Amino acid sequence: MNFKDKIRKIKNKFNIPRNVFALGWVSFFNDFASEMVYPIVPIFLTTFLGAPVAIVGLIEGIAESTASILKVFSGWISDKFQKRKPFVAAGYSLSTFSKVILGLSYVWPFVLIARFLDRVGKGIRTSARDSLIAESCAENIRGKSFGFHRALDTLGAVIGPLVAILFLAIFNDNLRLVFFIAAIPGVIGIILLIVFVREKKKKPLCLADLKFKWKGLNPSFKIFLLISIIFSIGNSSDAFLILRAQNLGLAVKITILAYVLFNLTYAVFSMPAGAIVDKVGAKKVLITGLFIFSIVYFFLGFINKSLFLWFLFPVYGIYMALTEGVGKAYISLLVPQEKSGTAFGIYQTSVGICSFFASIIAGLIWNYINVKAVFYFGSITTIVALILFIILGRKN
Repeated sequence: MNFKDKIRKIKNKFNIPRNVFALGWVSFFNDFASEMVYPIVPIFLTTFLGAPVAIVGLIEGIAESTASILKVFSGWISDKFQKRKPFVAAGYSLSTFSKVILGLSYVWPFVLIARFLDRVGKGIRTSARDSLIAESCAENIRGKSFGFHRALDTLGAVIGPLVAILFLAIFNDNLRLVFFIAAIPGVIGIILLIVFVREKKKKPLCLADLKFKWKGLNPSFKIFLLISIIFSIGNSSDAFLILRAQNLGLAVKITILAYVLFNLTYAVFSMPAGAIVDKVGAKKVLITGLFIFSIVYFFLGFINKSLFLWFLFPVYGIYMALTEGVGKAYISLLVPQEKSGTAFGIYQTSVGICSFFASIIAGLIWNYINVKAVFYFGSITTIVALILFIILGRKN
């Protein structure tokens, strides 16, 4: 049995379409690269470059909002031309290049440029990639397909930090070298995308077909967009989880290990969560995920010992598994397929703009009020969003 036959056998075992299977591995290698550097960027900024925590919040806010603002435009353009793969390839390429810029950073504005380029890449690719996944699978396996993709994406996020720890140990905490090495798996992912992902030729849409009228949208999509915006106001960057771990006394390598535990749980539960969605519906799963987030954020503010992080981080991973891919599967069922890029873009742009303010707010609260208040604030906004989702959801 040759290599391609083995891959086909594995793919058939999971009952996952070829493109979804390939895109899962592309995301695996990209997240492998990204998560080699992501958990150490806040430490690099605060410890090695001497930047205050407020600057970390500013950088993460600008980076995430940039990605999100671009998602609506790239999604709309990919709908217009009915082409997804070029946007996906360009986005992953930019993110890979950003790792090199990180390695060359000696002042925090260069880190801002690197994170900006990385998130521009994410903004260009995400809506088109999610549309490509939706177009490549039947509705009855939509949850499983998005769950499979998230599982492999997050598996890369597990292995990446572990490899970073290994290289930090070998090269005596040389963070810059880790940034340069991280570009290698990114390149592998781009090659896999070019070789294995196939896109059907579709007729471009005229401007009249692309009109996305708010009044004509599915009410359930509007409700989900509203509660996602409210939730996102308190959902600051995961960089604050890393800083909280350090604040509670964890060393750099141990902090990264805790982050790995979060991603491992996320990876393990992503595909089962997607399969559950196909059976019971996305709304129930999303409500459960939001409730878990609120509990985790409350206790991140409440605890005073780092020991509790070894429980809270993996539970946070369960929240991610129950919301990230599930939310995308939910949206894909609420909008016409040919306009899915625009729908994903509207959702992700709205959430991203709120995430920008969330990270800025979190940085200011951390510096000028109280570390614990960052997480209490996130817990409260989530409860508000959750109550609205339950009440408004009953009417639709």
